[in-house]
Amino acid sequence: MKQLATIILVSLTCLTSPAKAEESVNIGKQNIKLENTTMTPEALWAMGRIGGYSASPDGQHIAYQVGYYSVKANKSHQVLYMINTDGTGQQLLTQDAKSETDVQWLDKETIAFLRNGEVWSMKLDGTARKQLSNTKGEVEGFKFSPDRTKVILLKSIPFHEIIKENPTDLPKATGRLVTDLMYRHWDHYVENIQHPFVAECSASGDILTTNMTDILNGEPYECPMEPFGGIEQLDWSPDSKQIAYTCRKKTGLEYSISTDSDIFLYNIETRETRNLCKPADYKAPKVDPTKTLRTQAVNASENLKNNPGYDQNPKFSPDGQRIAWLSMARDGYESDRQRLCIYNLSTGEKQYVTEAFDSNVDDFVWSDTKDAAIYFIGVWHATENLYAINEKGELKQLTNDWADFGSLQMLNNGKQLLMERHNYIAPADLYVVTPNFKKPEKTLISQITEENKHILDQLAKPTMEQRWVKTTDGNQLLYWIILPPNFDNTKKYPTLLFCEGGPQSPVSQFWSYRWNFMIMASQGYVIIAPNRHGLPGFGSEWCEEISGDWTGQCMDDYLSAIDDAAQNLPYVDRDRLGAVGASFGGFSVYYLAGHHDKRFKCFIAHDGAFNLEAMYTETEENWFSNWEYDDAYWNKDRTKNADRTYKNSPHLFVDKWDTPILCIHGEKDYRINATQGMSAFNAARMKGIEAQLLIFPDENHWVLKPQNGILWQRTYFNWLNRWLKK
Repeated sequence: MKQLATIILVSLTCLTSPAKAEESVNIGKQNIKLENTTMTPEALWAMGRIGGYSASPDGQHIAYQVGYYSVKANKSHQVLYMINTDGTGQQLLTQDAKSETDVQWLDKETIAFLRNGEVWSMKLDGTARKQLSNTKGEVEGFKFSPDRTKVILLKSIPFHEIIKENPTDLPKATGRLVTDLMYRHWDHYVENIQHPFVAECSASGDILTTNMTDILNGEPYECPMEPFGGIEQLDWSPDSKQIAYTCRKKTGLEYSISTDSDIFLYNIETRETRNLCKPADYKAPKVDPTKTLRTQAVNASENLKNNPGYDQNPKFSPDGQRIAWLSMARDGYESDRQRLCIYNLSTGEKQYVTEAFDSNVDDFVWSDTKDAAIYFIGVWHATENLYAINEKGELKQLTNDWADFGSLQMLNNGKQLLMERHNYIAPADLYVVTPNFKKPEKTLISQITEENKHILDQLAKPTMEQRWVKTTDGNQLLYWIILPPNFDNTKKYPTLLFCEGGPQSPVSQFWSYRWNFMIMASQGYVIIAPNRHGLPGFGSEWCEEISGDWTGQCMDDYLSAIDDAAQNLPYVDRDRLGAVGASFGGFSVYYLAGHHDKRFKCFIAHDGAFNLEAMYTETEENWFSNWEYDDAYWNKDRTKNADRTYKNSPHLFVDKWDTPILCIHGEKDYRINATQGMSAFNAARMKGIEAQLLIFPDENHWVLKPQNGILWQRTYFNWLNRWLKK
């Protein structure tokens, strides 16, 4: 589940895939006038959400995507803007109700983009629009070759390896005959998978789609990988002769217990493919699918040699001699430290260059300057900042903001970077960063968009603080404190303990359109957000402590943080404490409900695991529960970790529940099934405890539709206000 956190901010920028979105309403920027300075759900949903962006080859212009939402219409609209790199000359390019996304530059005067499932082009001023592809609306992503003679098109193809196709004489039958695992993923049944196709381009720029080449022709594997992968999982070589792509070449049971994806190199001319991660004679070890791969893993040197974990997002070096990608060392561990691997195409040598950074590399870009080989962003001590590293592994931190930076691109021949930045009190905007290697504290960070300034200027702002507290095992824990606007330290405020999901995703300076700390603080709450054991950014040992021990040190950390706040922060009202969280955070709430010793006056759990034995076989990505629980519940010789895990499942402590609880769940959540939330609610009511269940038949692990989002916020605050406001 850790993957959720790394993509949640990007994924929330659109409701559905661009090719399939409902587009009958032309929703634009909402120039709303607020009644007062308090952030409301309606103000939150009126904000524009910056998505993808791309700089022109000459570094003079930036094309970028913004999503706008209509609560009344319950729909979204994705539009494209153009702006100069210095922040001047902003121009709206999209002029009708069709969503336009996935912008890519063809030359310094022309951009390509996705519209209604087809690739289009236009000039940078929005003129000379032209449809380049003709696939009956089937394109879901694209990437042109550097020489513009070819293009990768992502398309879905029928897949009936796992779910058999119904007989043709039963066209209205809705049953699905399932023959193996991974028949569902995230929020859908797997009856189609994406494949990358290579198409030629004519001299006039048209994409010739009548004779495309499927580079995975005849292979029953997805590329990009479900459920969140996109065109970033493929890259063209600078000479346009090869494609590096990400793929996990497994299906069924093998797929469901393994994270072993690899980087493959496809030759356009010969149509030959080779695996860059594993030697040709590699044979995967036999494993017991009911036991964690942690206890069956090969030694570290073999992991480095064979790359049995997640490998993804390849990028060619500017000279085309090397490929870098994000790499995890161990199979079955989706939260393994994500390192940067550089592969030399001439020698076949792999080099892991970020060993000095004991946290995750979340995105990177090659540099062609003498100061750095690669720039990357990663989380350390609860912020996501910019770093540079050379091929000797020498590391330098270039920014030190209380913020999170998003994906990055080069500008002006490597002298600058184009990045997205956000924090708890500011949604995403675009920034140009000018690194200073000799004096990193003088690195320049220049904001070039102000997408929501017209709304933010009307709102009173919360303030942020950090505090460290000693944990029960003698370590130091950092927690964020978010204080209400117009804060008065002589008053006492109702206070929320925020329980993070993942379980291994950082409590960094994220901006969410649901778990939004600014709106929580604006409604009069102090938020305590601990970076408990099990989160990245504090070293691998701290991060990995949680696997196999969901109810040990991490739960003690939550109580240490809220107890420290209640005892030492005079404005925290210890008689009005609540605990809230989603995913693993929802599990945490369910567990704390039976172990809080009357600290809290109410709980809110969203999409949380309640019965771990049930979840072991309910979740679709079985590698997750295998690694985190350590063993199948039915194994009589199960490990001590597994025995402890199942014996501490929250559902076994309902007898100790004594506090009102709101349970929220989406019925299309196949990661943590809705029966978990229903079971928790039913148990509370049968115990005679005040409880509510907010169930969404059409939402997955998140809440994405505008009216559902508003309903979520209203229900959330109504519940908190009922129990925590005097």
